[in-house]
Amino acid sequence: MKRQDIDQILKRWKFEPGEVSARLVRGGDGRELLQMRIDMGVLQLEVENRPDGARPGGAETYFDYLLALAVREGDSFVLDEEQCAEADREFVQFYQRRICWLALREFGRAVRDADHSLALMDFVRNCSPSEEWTASHEQYRPFILFHRTQAEALAALEDSGPEAAVEAVNAGSARLKDCFVEAGAEDDDLEEDELVARLDELRESVREHYHLGRTLNEQLADAIAAEEFEKAARLRDEIAKRAASRG
Repeated sequence: MKRQDIDQILKRWKFEPGEVSARLVRGGDGRELLQMRIDMGVLQLEVENRPDGARPGGAETYFDYLLALAVREGDSFVLDEEQCAEADREFVQFYQRRICWLALREFGRAVRDADHSLALMDFVRNCSPSEEWTASHEQYRPFILFHRTQAEALAALEDSGPEAAVEAVNAGSARLKDCFVEAGAEDDDLEEDELVARLDELRESVREHYHLGRTLNEQLADAIAAEEFEKAARLRDEIAKRAASRG
């Protein structure tokens, strides 16, 4: 009788409670696969398109399938109960893959999957059957934005250096705060929020480690706030020159 258990895999790969343990492996056909160790088992995920490898209605993801449906049905399109459940499945799958990418320091891939989740979240909010169902997803938007900002900043640090990383944190932090304001948060709430604080810590740790002062964009914002318009003009020119040299 052919052996079908995974005892040897579980014995060789110890589960660590509270940690995301992930690895990249090759399938029998040579394709790259992502695995995550969970309590009493292992999840295996595809690295492209939908993590479970399914092609709903022939589309690469369920989000793509829903987009095609919405185009055909027009403004009257509203998610039914089954479609809500399938959208939830895709949210969970992309979350699982995103935390694996973060654990493996595959930051560009983590950004890509976060963008998918945010775009799907925007879509289902517009086609939601109820405010309650919308709220059940929107509560996770700040967390996805946090993951995306963290990943983008660390990818920028590796590819372009500390100043680009700080700028990525600043842009992501502003987007996160806008999300909270849209949800009705007050300024005092923003300063006390754990996710905002963790992004602030990331930014300042980059500054400290790389002995980085204020970035050009931060200096520009400071100059505009202080109504130092000649200085602001010089900084704009310098920023434009730097962008041109990179392009």
